[in-house]
Amino acid sequence: MSSTRKAALVAGVFFVLTEITGIAALALYAPVVNAPDYVIGPGADTRVLLGALSEVILVIAVIGTGVTLFPILKAQNEAVALGYVCGRLMEAAAIAVGIVSVLSVVTLRQDLAGAADTDTASLVTVGRSLVALHDGTFLFGPNIALGVNTLLLAYLMYRSARVPRPIAVLGLAGGPIIFASATAVMFGLYEQVSVWGVIAAVPVFAWEVALAVWLIAKGFRPAPGANALVPSS
Repeated sequence: MSSTRKAALVAGVFFVLTEITGIAALALYAPVVNAPDYVIGPGADTRVLLGALSEVILVIAVIGTGVTLFPILKAQNEAVALGYVCGRLMEAAAIAVGIVSVLSVVTLRQDLAGAADTDTASLVTVGRSLVALHDGTFLFGPNIALGVNTLLLAYLMYRSARVPRPIAVLGLAGGPIIFASATAVMFGLYEQVSVWGVIAAVPVFAWEVALAVWLIAKGFRPAPGANALVPSS
């Protein structure tokens, strides 16, 4: 198996992991992000900790896609390829901050909730602040940064023709759509986890799944000639 084929296989697996772990974390975090008084309640700490573990794997997978694809992408446009890697690092960093904020809520609940001298109102305020921080990182990482990163990668894939053009077009459409949706959420037009939010995420989801399946099953198409950016139609 050639190094290029291995890179395609590994990148495809990383993309699959981003989808699985991202969806799993969203579901597992429900008790802490949806319950304003989670920090003083009975809690569902094991479930939340599994969500945090899922996001740790997500961080690894997000970084892995950028690092694995860079040697392939730089042959098309090194500056844009480097921008993609940096963007993925920023996306991963935002997710990591969100993990820490959720773990902090769990720690507060375990260490302080129910203690005789605990200021319950202050504890709830701190807990809500940490959840709000997680919500902010969730908006920036898997939405704003993801939109930009998707556009960069789809552009490189489209120009290099290393994957079929219809797959690249999904990314070219999905990146701006999810970025626009995140902007709408930021300005309070609708909630991030809502019908409109899910609809806006569908093109990016389809792009990443289609790309992952192609990379795992087929790998990269041969690079075009040195004097041509894309094959002739």
